[in-house]
Amino acid sequence: MNKQILIIGACGQIGTELTLKLREINGNNAVIASDIREGNDELMQSGPFEIVDAMDKNSIEKILDKYAITEVYLMAAMLSATGEKFPAKAWELNMTSLFNVLNFAKEKKIKKMFWPSSIAAFGPTTPKENTPQETIMEPTTVYGISKQAGERWCEYYFNNYGVDVRSVRYPGIISWKTNPGGGTTDYAIEIYNNALLVGKYDSFLNKNTKLPMMYMDDAIDATIKIMDAKPEDVKIRSSYNLAAMSFTPEEIALEIKKFIPDFKISYHEDFRQRIADSWPQSIDDSRAKEDWGWQPKFDLHKMSENMLNSLHKKFENS
Repeated sequence: MNKQILIIGACGQIGTELTLKLREINGNNAVIASDIREGNDELMQSGPFEIVDAMDKNSIEKILDKYAITEVYLMAAMLSATGEKFPAKAWELNMTSLFNVLNFAKEKKIKKMFWPSSIAAFGPTTPKENTPQETIMEPTTVYGISKQAGERWCEYYFNNYGVDVRSVRYPGIISWKTNPGGGTTDYAIEIYNNALLVGKYDSFLNKNTKLPMMYMDDAIDATIKIMDAKPEDVKIRSSYNLAAMSFTPEEIALEIKKFIPDFKISYHEDFRQRIADSWPQSIDDSRAKEDWGWQPKFDLHKMSENMLNSLHKKFENS
């Protein structure tokens, strides 16, 4: 039977590029994009789109039936920095949307689902360097709390109801195609944009704040790879650690200077510094590599070159 894929939250930073890649692989009409608002022209024109609220179970069910959906990627969420401004809303969105899809999978309305966790599920008591797959998790943000709770529910639904749910803990995701979505790691997107547009950047994190990061191409590759893995190879049903590189604002600025020698960076910490300080600095993702063959392709230099070249073309054409 052919796949029929629904992406909920398709207009977000990861959702947009995931939708386009899945359409490229499976055919445009086999991938239904959905969100509470319309997305960019490329997304809207490349295949079917439905307006849907991730918290509205009835409207999701209508789409599942309409398109005979077999797989769901639940990408809708309120991210870390935005979630701290609206904690109750963040919790409600992040948890209700997850329960909706878990219950559809439990009822056998879909065969398989993907739900992303995050390094935000860790906390200040978690080992900072080479954070293990299984470790202390005491998140201090509402986003992180919802991700840790979500991991437990995913494993619960797998163990008790046989739900085929798959998940990875995303590090900070960097992309040139879509705008930042309110995350603490978004400085690493803004810095490339500002480097090209104004030649300088004022960082809201201090220069030595080291965080795990990943280029969007690798994040999409990992997401599709775990969903395509054989069920018996997905041995962790809470969420897999995922890593590619770790760097500080100072290190990314030095890399940008290799391409734009006059680039300048300044530092003025805001509330996001406290969030970043609670997260790991590097991640041990050996289980993902062992179980389903995960392997990143981009390091800091290769990513910087790709980001700046792609953004340069984007700004020239806009």
